[in-house]
Amino acid sequence: MREPLQLYTYWRSSAAYRVRIGLNLKGLAYQLLPVHLVRDGGQQHAPEYAALNPQQLVPTLRQGDQVLTQSLAILEYLDEAYPDTPLLPAAAPARARVRALAQLVACDVHPLNNLRVMQYLEHVIRADAGDREEWTRHWMREGFAALETLLADHPDTGRYCHGDTPGLADCCLVPQLYNAHRFGVDLSPYPTLRRIEQACLALEAFDRARPENQPDAQ
Repeated sequence: MREPLQLYTYWRSSAAYRVRIGLNLKGLAYQLLPVHLVRDGGQQHAPEYAALNPQQLVPTLRQGDQVLTQSLAILEYLDEAYPDTPLLPAAAPARARVRALAQLVACDVHPLNNLRVMQYLEHVIRADAGDREEWTRHWMREGFAALETLLADHPDTGRYCHGDTPGLADCCLVPQLYNAHRFGVDLSPYPTLRRIEQACLALEAFDRARPENQPDAQ
């Protein structure tokens, strides 16, 4: 019998949001362990958490003595360890497509607007709030334009990013669109993304993972 799953999370972290969606889609029970990324100078920098995750980021997934970091690695671990309700399709070309869609968001868009980048722009570069917000909106628009092109009219795009079953790409897309709403990005040029978002948020697994539905939501 496997040890219980513990997720170190922050309600507004889109990376942690991805993992919450994946856990919910798979119907897995898990314990939420909030790590406040702003309070006390950032609880992720506390020595006990830094020892667990040297990057001092969330999410971290713990299962007994096993500690996993990086949201995409965690999601693929869950897919391998708990193969029911797969997040990746079976065929190799389809798996590559879904991974590319997920990585476009998780590796190219999100890192440019996460908290530590915003804090660096504020405290080191001395960019004002307006410039920081425009930076965020610019890189989201760049990524969303590419993602819309990849998804729109593609034969493998269905109700969700790939076919009619939500998966890894949707786990990444929905949290990034949450960030876009938060920063006032005009999403009208991306009708496919908005359609997929609506389909996802109608599902209990996505709704339960929403930031505002987390116990540590501020």
